[in-house]
Amino acid sequence: MDCIFCKIADGTIPSKKVYEDEQIIAFHDIQPQTPVHIVIIPKQHIESMNGITADNSHVIAHIFEVIPQIAKENNLANGYRVVSNCGKDGSQTVFHLHFHLMGGKQLNGKMG
Repeated sequence: MDCIFCKIADGTIPSKKVYEDEQIIAFHDIQPQTPVHIVIIPKQHIESMNGITADNSHVIAHIFEVIPQIAKENNLANGYRVVSNCGKDGSQTVFHLHFHLMGGKQLNGKMG
């Protein structure tokens, strides 16, 4: 499989990590949209939100349990946004499920 996020997860491609455990990894986005822009991925390849099942949903729950810790450690006490794009029409460009943790400034209210 030629998945850039799988290669980041296995260490083949370096990243600026902010968090890692046995299930997930979080790293700074290489094209940040906000002052703090962190990408959080499961180490297990899941193509998109459409690939979440009863067998792997515990990993997604774990991501959302860890997000507040990552946000706190990155000075996002005033708030942040979590975004995940799904599929071509949802503007997903890397087909490995991932979540963008964004903040560090007042974000506008537009979502689309």
